[in-house]
Amino acid sequence: MLKKINVKDARLGMYLHEICGSWMEHPFWKKSFELTDAKDLKTLLECGIKEMWIDTEKGLDAMPGTQGQTREESRENIESSLQQAAVSVAIPIEPVSMREEVENARKIHNKAKDAVTLMFQEARMGKAIQLDEVSTLVDEINQSITRNPEAFLSLSRLKTKDNYTYLHSVAVCALMIALGKQMGMDELLLKDLGMSGLLHDVGKMVIPDEVLNKPGKLTDQEFDQVKSHPLRGWELLKGSEGVCEMALDVCLHHHERVDGKGYPDRLNGETMSLYAKMGAICDVYDAITSVRSYKSGWEPAEAIRKMAEWQEGHFDAKVFHAFVKTIGIYPSGTLVKLKSTRLAVVIEQSGSSLITPIVKVFFSTKANAHINPEIIDLSKTIDSIVNAEDPQKWGFDLKKLTGIQAAT
Repeated sequence: MLKKINVKDARLGMYLHEICGSWMEHPFWKKSFELTDAKDLKTLLECGIKEMWIDTEKGLDAMPGTQGQTREESRENIESSLQQAAVSVAIPIEPVSMREEVENARKIHNKAKDAVTLMFQEARMGKAIQLDEVSTLVDEINQSITRNPEAFLSLSRLKTKDNYTYLHSVAVCALMIALGKQMGMDELLLKDLGMSGLLHDVGKMVIPDEVLNKPGKLTDQEFDQVKSHPLRGWELLKGSEGVCEMALDVCLHHHERVDGKGYPDRLNGETMSLYAKMGAICDVYDAITSVRSYKSGWEPAEAIRKMAEWQEGHFDAKVFHAFVKTIGIYPSGTLVKLKSTRLAVVIEQSGSSLITPIVKVFFSTKANAHINPEIIDLSKTIDSIVNAEDPQKWGFDLKKLTGIQAAT
């Protein structure tokens, strides 16, 4: 039986099924393992993670009287939290369709990949950051998101473990702009938000690749090296001409948490800036939905539910709710099962509700066969989403179904 407990109640002999937090916050590379090493238990207790799932059939149960939560109870709490985020949503209907914008977004995305790769490589060699070209790219990304946010954001999710470091920065740039738009920020702030997202991880350029891309468990020293990247990035940016104060702040503080257990300065919800709170959410979402050298990415809908599960202490609630409104409860690219027993992939969000996106129906689970593809706006039909599905379980390549391909 799976049970969620507070990390402070962990003890040797338990089977740790899942840690409730981003894998960027702890050095463990295995998702599940038995707690047999006192050093691992000490690391778990001190890394800032608040909750974890244990499997009581494979290891010890919690001590009598310890509070715990079942999967069903946790699922109900998560869906309730997401429904709160969906209240009073006013998503503007964009004048340009996903299909019209995707090719333009692809060209901008490829340009951004090349520019960021060059910028980061120069930073690795100790050269000052040159912002002229990337500043123009931020404007182009902003314009694409204004026309239709789904196109660029969908492209931004497509990375490999080899180009992750560069494309992660492009993705966080786009997410910051889209989130800023959802929160009603003006164009000057949107420009700074985009630059902040683009530059937030530049400090990773001074971390050895063999540490950043290590497929196994990090040593304490290696984990400390990785955790030094916000400060190292801030030091790089501070010496570069034309870097805005927001970018310096987001670079230094995107791993802070509202409960004060983040790094490097242990800021909390009162001392973190709004922009650092935004950066923290955008950074985690893109990281956990991306393929890494040591981890497969979660599907978008699963990632949103994971973040909702452990948002308390990690993220600012208002900013997280705005983020959910930005990308949807069922983000574009999510495989969903409908009440009609058909499978569909989410194409884009509708202007009506976060739970009624526009989908492409393509498979009948009843007949276990492909059907003629059909685009359906769920806000205009009696059909509805039952749940998100794992595409690997069904063996589907969603990139082909959506027409969204990775940068070349």
